[in-house]
Amino acid sequence: MKTVRAALVLLLTFFIVPVWAGGVYRWTDAAGRVHFGDAPPAERQAEGVELRYNEMGSTPVPPGMFDSSRAVVMYSATWCGVCRKAKAFLQSRDVPFSEYDVETSRKGRADYQRLRGTGVPIILVGEERMDGFNAATLTGWLEQAGHLRAAP
Repeated sequence: MKTVRAALVLLLTFFIVPVWAGGVYRWTDAAGRVHFGDAPPAERQAEGVELRYNEMGSTPVPPGMFDSSRAVVMYSATWCGVCRKAKAFLQSRDVPFSEYDVETSRKGRADYQRLRGTGVPIILVGEERMDGFNAATLTGWLEQAGHLRAAP
């Protein structure tokens, strides 16, 4: 029960409190335990925590940035489980795609920086961009791009 309560408190701290308070702070108490809160404690030094949210959606890719002959491109990392799921999804549907590792490929790293990537995978279908992986959305994009037959 303590674990569930701690998880709820942590969830609230990271996702709801910033909306109300506009900031999250991190500090360590005298016993060495790390705490997070919406205001820094008066008796301890705290540092601000920058929160990043993984957004899923369509962000247009700048025209001419990538070779249009490769309609489906995925930027990934070997350690990423979501990347493996996305790759398996594309392979199971016989969708031709190019994959670049953002850590080991020079092109992957350069493109990832130009795309201002903050997480993997990044999947490009034509001019559509998906940060993360959503099978339903990707299926629609692949159908529109002619890589899959539309479901009857």
